[in-house]
Order: sequence, then C-alpha cells, then structure tokens
Amino acid sequence: MAHKKSGGSTQLGRDSRPKMLGVKMQHGQSVKPGQVIIKQRGTKYHAGKNVRKGADDTLYSSKSGIIQFSKKKVKAFDGNLKLRTFVAVEESKK
Repeated sequence: MAHKKSGGSTQLGRDSRPKMLGVKMQHGQSVKPGQVIIKQRGTKYHAGKNVRKGADDTLYSSKSGIIQFSKKKVKAFDGNLKLRTFVAVEESKK
C-alpha cells in the first residue's frame, strides 16, 4: 500500500509563443519590394494592385510605392455582395 498520494499533473506551462500578427504598415506609408504589409490568418485583408499574398496569407509589396487601403463590394461565392478591404501599392512617380 502506498504511503503517499500520487502527484497530479499540472495544467500550467503550455502557452504558445506569440505569432506577431497584424498590420505592419499603415495607409500612406512608403514600402519597398518584398516588405511585409500585413501578417494575418485567413483573408481579412485582400491583395490589390502591386501586392502579393504568401502561403500563410501574409500580404507583401511587389513594387516600391505608397500603401493604399480601400473598401470594395465584391461578389462572394454564394452570389451576395460583400464589403472587402483591399491593400494596394501605388507606384511612386520619379
């Protein structure tokens, strides 16, 4: 027979490291090619002109210029119109 009660397992110490998601550049800021604009899970923001989407849904600039955020009504897969936020990079004139 045991003389001590067995130790139970703890429920602490299993927190995951932060993923640093969110908007990295704001409207009107200048960007260089390849610079990350938004890190996201899913497509809360959509890629517009001169913006590419990575495999993890990260939006990054494909050309240098100024960031522009805009909202457009787009037809969804079920045929309804949805308001979506698009991120574009307007090339700066030199």
